[in-house]
Amino acid sequence: MMNYDGIFAGAIDALREERRYRTFATLVRNPETAPTALWQPPGETRGPQPVTVWCSNDYLCMGMHPDVIEASTEASRSFGTGAGGTRNISGTHQKVVELEQELAGLHGKEAALVFTSGWVSNFAAISTIGTLLPDCVIFSDADNHNSIIEGIGRSRCEKKIWRHNDVTHLEQLLAAEPHDRAKLVVFESLYSMSGSIAPIGGIAALAERYGAMTYIDEVHAVGLYGPQGGGICDRDGLADQIDVIQGTLAKGFGSLGGYVAANASIVDAIRSYAPSFIFTSTMPPSVAASAAAAVRHLRRSKAERDQQQAVTRRVRRALQAARLPVMANESHIIPVVVGEAQKCTAASQMLLERHKIYVQPINYPTVSKGTERLRLTPTPAHRDVHIDLLVAALSDVWASLELPYDERVARSPIVGMTGDALDPKDMTGQQSVRAE
Repeated sequence: MMNYDGIFAGAIDALREERRYRTFATLVRNPETAPTALWQPPGETRGPQPVTVWCSNDYLCMGMHPDVIEASTEASRSFGTGAGGTRNISGTHQKVVELEQELAGLHGKEAALVFTSGWVSNFAAISTIGTLLPDCVIFSDADNHNSIIEGIGRSRCEKKIWRHNDVTHLEQLLAAEPHDRAKLVVFESLYSMSGSIAPIGGIAALAERYGAMTYIDEVHAVGLYGPQGGGICDRDGLADQIDVIQGTLAKGFGSLGGYVAANASIVDAIRSYAPSFIFTSTMPPSVAASAAAAVRHLRRSKAERDQQQAVTRRVRRALQAARLPVMANESHIIPVVVGEAQKCTAASQMLLERHKIYVQPINYPTVSKGTERLRLTPTPAHRDVHIDLLVAALSDVWASLELPYDERVARSPIVGMTGDALDPKDMTGQQSVRAE
């Protein structure tokens, strides 16, 4: 007899041996205490403990904004908790239609289409576009997200991978194809594991020169950049040069779901042909209403973006002063390189258990082996005291695990934002930290 359980147990054992087995920290978030949450240590009976979260994708804390919470609550009271069906069968409710109109306006496109997640929206849109374009070849950045890779695979199109953000290499690949062949260039505006930003203008210019469509993933940028929060394209005035803009509602907008925005014919084709749209239930009215409220707020308010960027600058300067190996980029994402899976996991555990700071380790296959890292995402709720304690904790972890420092930076004492020297081992004050 086939030992089915043994096969699955063996697969999990293999992950443990490779130090790639993932564990989840159970958190209780409270809008009044962000960025502090409650964490229940596994196997302990002392009850939940306060921890400071430094890896949240709720980049602007919009999931805790009172207007967003009220929109969600009111929609549940008025329309119930479920959507009632798929979009084709009784599930196209008023709130999801309003959300799509808001998203189309955000990106200056004719139409938008909402999905249940950003992963699904990439998979559905790319696979459908690639399937409908005759003899299409897809050009994919080497660092593209799993959802993009899976969407390309589902399309069964020929695929050519260009070196990350290398427009010279992209042009070489484009020039090798007949000008009249259907081409789709797929890339991200901001790459979440490195924080690097794509040369969007150069890519768009090449696509126009060689007759290619463009598809950009703005998942980690929407809400955070541009005068309306429309992402890097919005910031750089390039949205009209990109054919399809994809985004999420679960990060900068603090809700749930994904979407694409484009001209009406592209959106209608995806709506009509994508199985992962046609056969999936619609997002509930409460979710659509909360997402729309966040989009509307961030289109008129830049206070959250300004504060988040100011905090990011302070965190980066403090980490560099402590000689911690921060990956250079111009975004809000701050990767701190560890370089080995076991030590990366150990660093994360030590931060949580010793210092009550939660930062999830990023190991292979999310990043390449040898580039394992801790990925910090500052929010507007983080204050100087949180930054001081983070830097002191990381310095303690680096010393305890004998991790390499950044030798390019002159050694300096661990100094808080107020100028006071900190003792890395005296972290008990962390537990009472609350956002202002």
